[in-house]
Amino acid sequence: MTDWNPAQYLRYGSERLRPALDLMSRIKVDSPNTVYDLGCGTGTITGILKERWPDADVTGVDSSASMLESTTNVESGVNWQHSDLNDWQPESPADVVYSNAALHWLDDHAQLFPRLMSALKPDGVLAVQMPENWGAPSHTSIADTVREGAWRERLAPFQREQPVADPSFYYDLVSRLSSSIDMWETTYMHILEGDDPVVEWTKSTMLRPLLDNLNEEEGAAFLKSYTEKVAKAYPHRADGKTVLPFKRLFIVAVK
Repeated sequence: MTDWNPAQYLRYGSERLRPALDLMSRIKVDSPNTVYDLGCGTGTITGILKERWPDADVTGVDSSASMLESTTNVESGVNWQHSDLNDWQPESPADVVYSNAALHWLDDHAQLFPRLMSALKPDGVLAVQMPENWGAPSHTSIADTVREGAWRERLAPFQREQPVADPSFYYDLVSRLSSSIDMWETTYMHILEGDDPVVEWTKSTMLRPLLDNLNEEEGAAFLKSYTEKVAKAYPHRADGKTVLPFKRLFIVAVK
């Protein structure tokens, strides 16, 4: 199992925070008793959830021990749970199950989303955001680099080319289990600084499990090939910065 690097992930913390707050703003619950943040990572968003609902029992859940170790500076009233999201269930039904940029790491969404809906109380809310950038060069270049190297067969099990389905799939799946559903897509135009910012962005997410399965020499060769591809797709602008368009899917379902 891949364990994530908190410092690398937080390198673009403000850019990653915005979609999380956009998702949170669409949750219309005044006084929940129990709130879960699935895939809480370093716990930044979990702390904000606690600030929004200070009287709620808020729990951050993550499968990465190193990420949870970075939650020490977050609101002390939050509970932390080290758990595999593939089989996670709350001890009792929840008012809010929230997940920002985590569920695309899990397989079998046809089973996953009904299971998460079943974890809610009546009128409870499932709020999910997942990346939808799989057809963009930032991600297709990863797949191309996997396929062109001697590491192809070794990395194939860790390559996630299309882990998120079309929005209509999730609507059909969740709408029959909910009283109302709000869905939307947003493309964020991230303005990044640095020599190879798109590489640095993906090193904390999609590249991590691949690089973890390469030795140092192979990893350097992989990054060199990938960097050359994305440098062409995302050139520096006149001011030296790089624009990374990044599309995301949002789902807010009320049981």
